[in-house]
Amino acid sequence: MIYEGSYYDQGGTISDPTYWNNDVAYYIERTHKLTLDKPCITIKIPFDRLGLDENMDQVVLSDFALREWVDHIEALNKLIYNRSRSDKENGAFYCFRPTNVVLQRNASFVEVISEKWYLCLMITVQLPFKNNDKAMRMLCKMLPKEVEELIANFDLIKLNAAYELVKKQNMIREWLKSSDYCAFIANGSILPRNKDNSGPLEGALPFTSPEDVEVEICGLRGMGIKHGVTVITGGGYSGKSTLLDALNSAIYNHIIGDGREFVITDQSAMEISAEEGRSIKNINITPFIKWIPNSSAEQFSTDYASGSTSQAANIMEAINFGCKLLLIDEDRSATNFMIQDIKMRSLIKHEPITPFTERVRELYEAAHVSSVLVIGGSGEFLSVADQIILMDKFVPKNVTQEAKKLCEHDKPRERIPLTKWEIERKITTDHFSSYPQGSGTEKLMVSTMGYMMIGDEQIDIRGLYNITSHAQLAAIAFLIRKIAISNQDRLIFLHEKIKKALEDMEREGVDIVFSSFFPGFERWLELPRINEVLSVINRMKHLNFIQPEPSEYH
Repeated sequence: MIYEGSYYDQGGTISDPTYWNNDVAYYIERTHKLTLDKPCITIKIPFDRLGLDENMDQVVLSDFALREWVDHIEALNKLIYNRSRSDKENGAFYCFRPTNVVLQRNASFVEVISEKWYLCLMITVQLPFKNNDKAMRMLCKMLPKEVEELIANFDLIKLNAAYELVKKQNMIREWLKSSDYCAFIANGSILPRNKDNSGPLEGALPFTSPEDVEVEICGLRGMGIKHGVTVITGGGYSGKSTLLDALNSAIYNHIIGDGREFVITDQSAMEISAEEGRSIKNINITPFIKWIPNSSAEQFSTDYASGSTSQAANIMEAINFGCKLLLIDEDRSATNFMIQDIKMRSLIKHEPITPFTERVRELYEAAHVSSVLVIGGSGEFLSVADQIILMDKFVPKNVTQEAKKLCEHDKPRERIPLTKWEIERKITTDHFSSYPQGSGTEKLMVSTMGYMMIGDEQIDIRGLYNITSHAQLAAIAFLIRKIAISNQDRLIFLHEKIKKALEDMEREGVDIVFSSFFPGFERWLELPRINEVLSVINRMKHLNFIQPEPSEYH
C-alpha cells in the first residue's frame, strides 16, 4: 500500500491520510477521540473497476454493495477469530449490517473525486492490543485482499435485479399517489416474519387477495386498500396484526427475498398507539378530548400522559407531520379512546372523550387522512368502515357487505360538531440545546433501553414504531443536535428546518451531521423520515412550543 496526499497540520497530526492499493483508496480517520485503537476506514473503489454506470440509482447501488460487503467482513473475521480472546486483544473488522429495507446510509455511498466516480464502503477496525505486526497484516494485506475479492466477484446481474425491483416498487408508489388507493399487497407476498424478524417465515402461507378487492398495478395483482376507513378483523392468531405490521414496514422498499417486496404503503403512513407516560407540550387535542380538569385541552401539556391523551396527541401530531394514513392496532390502543358503546354512553353523562369511532370518518372526509384499523373485540367500527377484511388463518376475505348488514338495525349516531384538524407550532430556542444547563460540554446519547439524551432532555422513544434501526436513531439525534446548535433565531419553524436538513443529508451524504465528539455512538447512520425526527422533538419535556396566532400563519 502506498501512502500519499496527506500532510501535517499545525498541531502535528496527520490530516487527510489516504493510502492507495493500486487504484483503490483507503481513507483513515479517528472514529472517536477516545478510541484511537479503533479507526474508521473508508474504502473508495473506482466505478470502472466494478463495471458501474454513473447514471445508476446511487442508493440502490450503495445498499446492494453494502449487503455484499457484509459477507466479506465475516470472511475476514473468520480468518482472525480467536475464541479465547476479546476483540480488543485479538482485533476485528466491523461494518454496518442493514435490515431488509433500502435506505441511504453513511456505511456505503457514492463520491465523485476529480470527476472520477467511487463506490465508498465505511468500516471500523479494532486494532489488536500491543500487536503491531498483526495490525499491519490486517490493514495492509488482509483488508486489501478482501476488497479485491469483492471487486472480482461483484455481480452486476444481481445488482441489476435489485435496481429493477426498486424501479418497479417506485412505479407502484407513483401509481398509488394518483389513485384511490393508499396501500397494496401483492399476491404471493410472505407476510409473517421468522424468529429474529430478519426475513420471511419458512413455510408461511403466501398472501392471496380476495377477488372482489383485487387490483392490478404495474403487471402485479394483489389486494388494494382504498383511501378511507379500512377495518382488518378476525379471531386471535389469524394474521391481522401481521398484516398491519407489513403495511407499517412498507413505507420503505424491501430487498429481494424479504417476502414483502411488493407490499407498498403510502410513505407518510404512521403507526399510532397509546403511549402512557409520554411528554406532551402545548397541543390541541379537543377533537378527541373536550375538556380536562385543571388543564386546557386546546393547549394541552403534561409530563406524563394517560393512554387516551397520548393517543389523541399522537394522532394530532401525525396529521401535523403531513401523515395521510394512520395504522392502528386495538391491542396497542386505549380502549376508552377507541370506542364507547351505547350502554356506556347512556350511563356516563359527562364524558370528556370523543372516541375515535366518532371522528374516524370526519378525519378522512375533512382532513383526507385514511385509517387502517386492526379490530378484533368490538363491532363499533363496522358501521363507519368503507372496507372490512376478515383474516381467517392468514387468508383475507372481503366481508364488507356481510358486516354492513349486521349494522342495519343500529341506532343512528348523533352528529357531533365538526372540528379543526390543522395545527402549526413553533418552538422557542430557550431550552433547545445539546448543552445541559450550566455545562460547557454537550451531551448526546442513544441508549439501548429506548431513551435518547440531548442536553438536559431524556426522551422516551419506545413508542416510535417506524424507526428501522439504532443507526436511524443516531442520525435523528445528530440531526436534532445540528439544528439546535446552528439555529440563530429565537423561534423555529421545525418543519422547514428539518426538511432542509434532510434534503442536505440526501444530497451531500448522511454523514454531514455526524460528530466524533460523542464516544457513545457507533459510526453508522441511516437517513430518517421527517415524521420520526418531529416525533422525537415532540417528546422533549423542556421545550417551549407555541401555537401561533392566526395572523402569524404563513
